[in-house]
Amino acid sequence: MLENVPLNNQRRRWIDRFLDAIQWAGNKLPDPALIFVWALVIVWILSAVLAPVEFAGYQDPRTKQPIQIHNQLSGTALTKFLVNMVDTFVRFPPLGVVLVALLGVGVAEHTGFIHALIKALLSITPRTLLTPMLLLVAIMSHSAGDTGYVLVIPLGGLIFAAAGRHPLAGIVCAFAGVSGGFSANFLPSGLDPLLQGFTQSAAQIIEPGRQVNPLCNYWFMSASSVLIILVGWYITDRVIEPRLRHVATNSTNPEQTPTLGALQAREIFALYAALATVLAGALALLLACLLPEKSPLASPKGSFSEHDAPLMKAIVPLIFLFFLVPGIVYGMLAGTVRSHRDVIQAMTKSMQTMGYYLVLAFFAAQFTYAFAESNLGALLAISGAQFLSTLGLPNHVTILGIILLSTLVNLLIGSASAKWAILSPIFVPMLMQLGVAPELTQAAYRIGDSSTNIITPLLPYFPLIVAYAQRYVKDTGVGTLISLMLPFSFTFLVTWTTLLMIWWYLGLPLGLPTVWGLQGYTYVPAANP
Repeated sequence: MLENVPLNNQRRRWIDRFLDAIQWAGNKLPDPALIFVWALVIVWILSAVLAPVEFAGYQDPRTKQPIQIHNQLSGTALTKFLVNMVDTFVRFPPLGVVLVALLGVGVAEHTGFIHALIKALLSITPRTLLTPMLLLVAIMSHSAGDTGYVLVIPLGGLIFAAAGRHPLAGIVCAFAGVSGGFSANFLPSGLDPLLQGFTQSAAQIIEPGRQVNPLCNYWFMSASSVLIILVGWYITDRVIEPRLRHVATNSTNPEQTPTLGALQAREIFALYAALATVLAGALALLLACLLPEKSPLASPKGSFSEHDAPLMKAIVPLIFLFFLVPGIVYGMLAGTVRSHRDVIQAMTKSMQTMGYYLVLAFFAAQFTYAFAESNLGALLAISGAQFLSTLGLPNHVTILGIILLSTLVNLLIGSASAKWAILSPIFVPMLMQLGVAPELTQAAYRIGDSSTNIITPLLPYFPLIVAYAQRYVKDTGVGTLISLMLPFSFTFLVTWTTLLMIWWYLGLPLGLPTVWGLQGYTYVPAANP
């Protein structure tokens, strides 16, 4: 653990001493699995205490009724909890994503395809540019939903290790890009239309005909991607790596780290052949999308990027195939796969590393279920939003309040769409009446929603990142990971918010307008465009 590093208080930076304290406190917490058990018990008790209370002043925008806390200790609720326990675990969203994707990734790693690809990548990428390259890939992964958690983050550790840098720095750097900068992207993703739908519905409370473009934040989020890369680069190289300089990695893990030796001729041929299969698969997928008059991969509206499009729902199986097939091709040509048993063994080996995560996922799933059923999250979000609306603050201060409230709610409710479904019917109409356009309100929410993902143990993927880190530093705990991610979280929040304020001050367009010329800052009623 980092706390075992010899300290020299005269030479250590103030930020290291501060993060040491955070790490010490965090590692005093019990195992993450027990944290979820305790959180479940707290939810049960709070739901029982608050269930008789009438919250007439807090209307649930989803039901148009006063918010009601559901007692999770009642006989009916406990029976339902027990009956659904297996389904709750099996249907826990991160579980299937992780396991299915890792089946293919495990083959690609075991056969040497990933290691060969990393060697080739390192041969053309300067060591000093590995950090921004990793952050760029992490941000681009947002177009594929949550798959960055199971692909980019572990690869970050491998890439840094192969370059002679600390693998834990690669993991936290990739985690910062995938999760801390979740809303930032150069490419449209399924999140854009998902949030736009809630924003538009909320705006129509004030103006029934109001439309919101799905890419209403595109220009700002593209610029935000540059910001995340630059800030993440600085934090990784100047704060995180110096902190990890004397932290030893596991000596029992050498086979997971590719060496920097040059590829042999046979390996180069196998790599080219494997990449050719990836390209052929990508072209086949592209043709499947473009050639049919009505592609079965498109949503009913004809879109491929909406969250309900079959293509988006098939991302994880596609990733499984896009690693499995080239992994097998590489292995057969490089001599690392001699029969089908080698492929099955590779899948089995990848699943063996997931035992700890399965335990964590079980308890995380039960907590998430009970928390959602209790309605405590909705009460927290609605009460906070209404308190903010009653303060009567200036618009720019209110926008800051929305960002900060979103960060706090994000510590308990992980889903971006679930939070916005609750908050948008309150924030969007309130600010429209103050002359602030829905597009700006949505941009503010997206900043707050992303910045604190990486410091909450209640993030469904947080235990998975701990498991990744333990491959290299066995004693990595919750406190260790939080202390490494806190500089990213705080700096992202401050700089990203500052960027929004500058963008607003300069009057730059947030994204594609619904009405040409509308910049997305001032609400313009339809009757007076």
